[in-house]
Amino acid sequence: MQDQPTAAEILTAVATFLKTVTGPELAPHTAFQLRVAANALEMAGRDMALSPAEDAAEHARLTTLLGRDGSLLELNAELSRRIEAGEADLTTPGLAKHLWATTLAKLAVDQPNYSGYRAALAERANKEA
Repeated sequence: MQDQPTAAEILTAVATFLKTVTGPELAPHTAFQLRVAANALEMAGRDMALSPAEDAAEHARLTTLLGRDGSLLELNAELSRRIEAGEADLTTPGLAKHLWATTLAKLAVDQPNYSGYRAALAERANKEA
């Protein structure tokens, strides 16, 4: 295990190099494919950096919400089952907050520059202030 740079930082550096140095020298279609690959590297880096903490937070929310423990996969399956069966809906205490937090965590990995995500973060920060 390396101390510095982290694996996520290495992925980001490689993606930046591909986009800024290599990409401009390529034919348009190949440059597009390179940008897709670089974006995938950046997403993998964000996932590596953010997922451990976000997974733990999601697990804690689900354990509280469902009143039981299990793996993250099992708890999400149980929540889905309860929603499908009509045993849980947006009036269920904590469910809307959990779904919102989970969605924001996924957007942080997948689309951190999405304007709707940024607006939601700003709104959330204003409510907590």
